[in-house]
Amino acid sequence: MRFRVLIEQDEDGVFVATCPSLPGCISQGRTRAEAAASIRDAVEGYVASLKKHGEPIPPSIDEDVVEVAI
Repeated sequence: MRFRVLIEQDEDGVFVATCPSLPGCISQGRTRAEAAASIRDAVEGYVASLKKHGEPIPPSIDEDVVEVAI
C-alpha cells in the first residue's frame, strides 16, 4: 500500500514526518532519510494495529506530480 507522508524540517533542524491519512501517525529523524525510515515503521505499526482491532484501513493513494516552469 502507498500512503502520503509529509516531511518538514522544524526550527531546531529536526525532520518531522506525518501521515495525514492516519491521524496521530507522526515520527521524526535527524535527517530526511532517517525521518522517512521512521515514518515507514510508524505507518506499518499503525496499520497492524488497525488490522488487529478490526478497524478499516484507509485506501492506498495514487497520485501524480506536476512540474511547471517558473
